[in-house]
Amino acid sequence: MGIITWLIVGLIAGWGAGKVMKGGGYGIVVDIILGILGGLLGGWLFGLLGVWHGGGLIGSIIVAFVGAVILVWITRLLKKA
Repeated sequence: MGIITWLIVGLIAGWGAGKVMKGGGYGIVVDIILGILGGLLGGWLFGLLGVWHGGGLIGSIIVAFVGAVILVWITRLLKKA
C-alpha cells in the first residue's frame, strides 16, 4: 500500500474506533495514528488466529478498525490501573 492509502485507512479506522469506543473521534492526527497502529495489531492478531480478511481496501479498514478498538480498550484498562 502507498502512504496515502495507509493514511486513509488509518483515518477511517481510527475515527470509527473513536465513535464506537468513545462516541467521537480523537482528532485527525490521533485517528490516523490509532488506525495505523490498529492495522498493525489487527493484522498480527488476524494472522495469529489464521483468519483471512479478504485483502483490499475494505478488508484493510476492517482489520485496522478491530485493532484500533482493541488499542482503545487496552488504553482504558491501563488508565484505570
